[in-house]
Amino acid sequence: MNNNIYIVTNNHTSNYPNPIKLTKGQTVDMGERYTGNENWDNWIYCYTVDSKLEGWVPEQIIDVRGKILEDYIAKELNVEIGELLFKQKDLNGWFWVKKLNSSNEGWVPNENVKLYKQE
Repeated sequence: MNNNIYIVTNNHTSNYPNPIKLTKGQTVDMGERYTGNENWDNWIYCYTVDSKLEGWVPEQIIDVRGKILEDYIAKELNVEIGELLFKQKDLNGWFWVKKLNSSNEGWVPNENVKLYKQE
């Protein structure tokens, strides 16, 4: 059994239709730190200097001067109950996933999915 296959247990729809996209070496202006009740620690709201995009960025990929350490996109994936997802990355309460039988990829909150157990 593949322990990277998850099933969606709660729908998720993105609130950010124009996600921030960053490349390694780019500099951002850092804003507030996320403080919600969801246990989504280590997210910082950032603003790009050049393209005027903004969004949540994991603290782990930002150095102290605001320089981005790896390519990143804040694309959230819209998912519906029952869909199967392949987890590629786990970070700060979110999974980067790819829909099975599709090329659609993005972030989903990890509380909206559970490990898929085949019968």
